[in-house]
Amino acid sequence: MDCRAAAQSVYNLIGGRENIVSAAHCATRLRLVIADNTQCDKTKLENVDGVKGVFEAAGQLQIIFGTGMVNKVYDEFISIAQIKESSKDEVKVAAATRQNVFKRAIKTLGDVFVPIIPAIVASGLLMGLLEGLCNLFPAMAQSGTYTIVHLFSNAAFVYLPILIAISAAKVFGGNQFLGAVIGMIMIHSDLINAWSVSGMNAADIPTATAFGLYDINLVGYQGHVIPVVIAVWLMSVLEKKLHKIVPEIIDLFVTPLVTVLVTGYLTLTVIGPIFSTIENWVLAGATGLITLPFGIGAAIVGGLYAPTVVAGVHHMYNAIEAGLLSSEGVNTWMPIATAANVAQGAAALAIALKTKNAKTKSMALPASLSAFLGITEPAIFGVNIRYIRSFVAGCIGGVCGGLVAGILGIGASAYGITGIFGFLITTGNTLGYALIMAVAFTVAFVLSWILYQEKPVVVINHAENQMR
Repeated sequence: MDCRAAAQSVYNLIGGRENIVSAAHCATRLRLVIADNTQCDKTKLENVDGVKGVFEAAGQLQIIFGTGMVNKVYDEFISIAQIKESSKDEVKVAAATRQNVFKRAIKTLGDVFVPIIPAIVASGLLMGLLEGLCNLFPAMAQSGTYTIVHLFSNAAFVYLPILIAISAAKVFGGNQFLGAVIGMIMIHSDLINAWSVSGMNAADIPTATAFGLYDINLVGYQGHVIPVVIAVWLMSVLEKKLHKIVPEIIDLFVTPLVTVLVTGYLTLTVIGPIFSTIENWVLAGATGLITLPFGIGAAIVGGLYAPTVVAGVHHMYNAIEAGLLSSEGVNTWMPIATAANVAQGAAALAIALKTKNAKTKSMALPASLSAFLGITEPAIFGVNIRYIRSFVAGCIGGVCGGLVAGILGIGASAYGITGIFGFLITTGNTLGYALIMAVAFTVAFVLSWILYQEKPVVVINHAENQMR
């Protein structure tokens, strides 16, 4: 393909230089932030030579060219548009400023919880491995090996507030080590472990009056995630304000001292009690929904999961899953998410196998395989949304798979993994997990196959675009 001609076509079809805010690329996609989406002709973009899909996500227009090719097109695009190169992080920042407050808040939650996924996955995999070995060798549960490996597998969850605090401090622009201190304060050994409080009478909970102002319940926040995020946000705001007003000669001493003292006090008196209660309500609502009788609630979640991806608010599920793991010890949300993701992959696969259009096939097949591994954006935005009936078929498959997940009550020992790799963190019933995937796949594939209709191809004339 002619990379410069393709770049010129993209440039023209998104409205030219005046409509470009920033541009970057990842391994497969040209990632653009544009000023006015109405000036972008996505239908024609999808038919530019070399383009394998076009979708909007997280405030970005993402154009799929594929590995290797996207680098060449990007270089030509930068040359034609006469703009400077931007990093992916810079593009994300530019895109975030164009989103509403609610979406920015949801994205921030994702930015906090996504970086700690490796730690959670490692712990979850160790838990699953340990459980499997103990099922095969029951005597192992009494061994020193079990004690040590259990310690390894449990560490990330015991000290989860510290991990969240460090990640949140980075996202909010605060000192990560001060953030860690706030996380440590919230689970300090001088506070009663939150798990022990449920069995105590209110009168038996010890208190302390700090500065003669307020009686503080000496209770930790083990099992909570949202209060940590809010506390570190406050810490970061306060720290940055102090850096501006405290004289430089004493900034090193005064700013950390005041930041920790004020944030710690407000955390134990206001932020912790209020937001832990709100978090309990949210988790109770989520748990109540997915445990409704006959799997009805899980079916609803399975059907709505893909639309929340389209809306860009699915990052909130990371916080819910982390909360479920901390409070319940099991993530019952993951199998439902798997049902939704596999169903969208199956809907895209039906298109890949049925279509006679080589370009559509080359786009839909890898997108479907990606969805089976837990990454659904290419399948949803690049394929199924273009053929809305297939997207609906995927949602229906998610409903059916979610129904099975709700009836069987299957959970996971971590979050951040769905689809085929979800077998690694599924607790107990792996056959049930396979059944969830099979039901979601079959329903979505059959419906998408029946409903899919080939669209006529519009050929883009590069020469005409270059003269516009």
